[in-house]
Parts: sequence; structure tokens; C-alpha cells
Amino acid sequence: MRWKWRQTPAGPGRPPLAEETVALIQRLARENPAWGYVRIQGELRRLGHRVAAATVRRVLRRSGLPPAPQRASQQTWRSFLRSQAHTLLACDFMHVETVFLKRLYVFFVMEIATRRVHVLGVTARPTGAWVTQLARNLLMDLEDRAGHFGFLIRDRESKFTAAFDAVFVGNGTAAIPTPPQSPRSNAFAERWIRSARAECTDRILITGDRHLRTVLNQYAEHYNAGRAHRSLDLRAPDDAPNIIHLPAAAVRRRQVLGGLLNEYHAMSPRVPHHPQETPSSAA
Repeated sequence: MRWKWRQTPAGPGRPPLAEETVALIQRLARENPAWGYVRIQGELRRLGHRVAAATVRRVLRRSGLPPAPQRASQQTWRSFLRSQAHTLLACDFMHVETVFLKRLYVFFVMEIATRRVHVLGVTARPTGAWVTQLARNLLMDLEDRAGHFGFLIRDRESKFTAAFDAVFVGNGTAAIPTPPQSPRSNAFAERWIRSARAECTDRILITGDRHLRTVLNQYAEHYNAGRAHRSLDLRAPDDAPNIIHLPAAAVRRRQVLGGLLNEYHAMSPRVPHHPQETPSSAA
């Protein structure tokens, strides 16, 4: 009798769900807004977790996560752009003042997924025909990759004429104008303009369109191949997927734009020099 009443009584109901299982249910619900309770239950079973659909519903309610239709309707513009980034292009104009108080306009296009920038042209008087021709040049430069882009984000500038949109429509790319007075809708292009001004054009005296074209081409090359991006896990768009650890002694600096920007690379191995033998020495 003493042994019987000394035993710890069993708690009522089922044992609590493991914390790692609860975290996994919350993760699946957040990463997949269109998944319902049964869909999440099926995915959990495939991963080796046998959980009832009612348990999934109870966990999501306690976490403050609504059912599938309401979660899907809460998708933000940022999450939409992230999911569609590999099919998106963005274009915009950037203006620069020269030392002679002349305003120049720069037209550029950015690939959203890789953040690769194409500086297409510089002029003091941009026209619809000029922009349309630059669009044709871009598609020719992209070659086979041009068919991978389904949408082009642009603002409502009058220079983006119907002929400009027709160039991309013929390539299977739809031009999407941003809402009026909504610069955040084209945030990627606006962010590049800020970077180019802070790191390049605001620190150089520009004398003319040819000078500006040369400077921005060098900066775009640095932006694509020699600059770390937070959105790309601190890589450059053209970086190799595998990072090689380099000793500090093997790192060399390369100056860009006269020392305004710095890039760091591995020191190339030296090739031993073997002087050619002269006829006299060979004899």
C-alpha cells in the first residue's frame, strides 16, 4: 500500500507536443501561406512527424497565425518581389550635375535577382526614340537570357513610350508601370541610384557626358564584380559560388576610379623567369 501511493500520478490528457515540432509547424505555416491544416499535416508526416490536423490548428491559433486563405492574403510587396525576382527587370533614370551646371541623364536597367546593373546610355536630352533604341541594345546584349525575364518595372516617365513597351512585349516581357508618386514600388532601382551617388558621382567632378559614361561604366563593373551586397549574403553578383580562404599575405588591392574605390583579390602566382640562352652562352 505504501509503494502504491508513493507513485507519481500520471497527468491527465495527452502528453504535450515537442517544442521542435511546434516550431516546425509554425515555420511551415509562415513559409507557405496557402497551406491549410491538412496540407501541413501531410508535410509533417512526410518528415516523420505524426500530428493530427486539429493539433496543427490549435498550434497556429496559439501562435496568432490565421487560416490559409487569410495568411495568403497577407503577402507583402516585398515577399512578392522576392518570390518573382528571377523574372524581374527594373529600369530608371538618374541625373547628374556637371561642373559646368549641365544636367545629364543616365538610363540603366537592373536584374532584380542578381542585382546586376547595365548602364545603357548617358545624354543631356533623353527622348522616347533614344530610350527605345537602348532597350533594343539591352535585349541584344542579354542574348539567350533575355527570355528569362517576364516583367519590367518602370515609372510613368513620358519617355517610356508605347514603342519602348513594345520592344519588351515582343520579347515576352510585360512592362509594369509603378503607381503615381510611389518610389518604393521601384525600390531596387532607387537604391542603386543612392549607392552610385554616395560612392561615386558625389565624390567626382564630372565634366561631360563622355566622362560620366566612363565613370559609371567602371562603377557598374565594380558594383557587379567587386562589391559585397547584403541582399546576396555579402557577395557580388559575379562572385563564384564557392569562397576560397586566402591568407592575409596573398590579398592584394586594386584601385578603381583613381583610388576612389578599392577591390581586393588574390595575388596571382609568379611565373619563374627563365632568360633565353644566347648563341654564345649555349656554345
